[in-house]
Amino acid sequence: MIEAALRPVVVIPCFNEANRLDTDAVLRLAEAGGLNVLLVDDGSTDATVTLVQALVATRTELELLALEKNMGKAEAVRHGLNHALQGGAPVVGYLDADFSTPPEEFIRLVNVLINNPTLDVVLGSRVALLGTHIERRARRHYLGRVFGTLAATSLGMAVYDTQCGAKVFRATPSLRAALADPFLSRWVFDVELLGRLRVGADGSPGLTLDAFREVPLEAWHDVPGGTLGVAQMSHALGDLARISWQQRLAARPNAEGGQ
Repeated sequence: MIEAALRPVVVIPCFNEANRLDTDAVLRLAEAGGLNVLLVDDGSTDATVTLVQALVATRTELELLALEKNMGKAEAVRHGLNHALQGGAPVVGYLDADFSTPPEEFIRLVNVLINNPTLDVVLGSRVALLGTHIERRARRHYLGRVFGTLAATSLGMAVYDTQCGAKVFRATPSLRAALADPFLSRWVFDVELLGRLRVGADGSPGLTLDAFREVPLEAWHDVPGGTLGVAQMSHALGDLARISWQQRLAARPNAEGGQ
């Protein structure tokens, strides 16, 4: 049996999820994945904490990290990942609380990372290939493709889907450095995190492109309740511009140091 500290940890950020959190899916992760589940309550104002406390009491693989105030998804994820790394987890990741990515798919991503020692980052990708079950509304898909193309250009990486809420990371100095400071963006922190890992942060060198792998999901379903419209897209594009500028500044000292 794997010791608790040596298990991969998946972070699930929660905000006012008392009526929506799929507790059966959380238990499937804990029971079948050989990993620990860290539910981060982001200052919920409903009964989320009570619900999660009752759930955590049923299994040792479950843990609650309750933030005192609402900080946004980006910071909830960052705090959760740092908490897991400080606890000695060799592999960490995060997954959306709506479980649009099924538990079994997340477990598959974890196994891809574990079984490939040269990889440090594995990203789930929503690609509607023949034989897969990717259910996504057309509006969200096309807006997502516009943003995805711009994000990939900004990062200088041929990544198809930066915004899929299922990502897995090996515990490396580069990851710890990338998580050291708060994210600039509340909207597209995924891009910011990938950029920090690629360029390097806090004095740590960046990862090579070979350390990243994007894995097409076999199942994903669009959960009602999410919003993605013109206003949200404008916020996301503004954040992307800020992130791109930040990454250029971060890359400059590294380039000069290599001369």
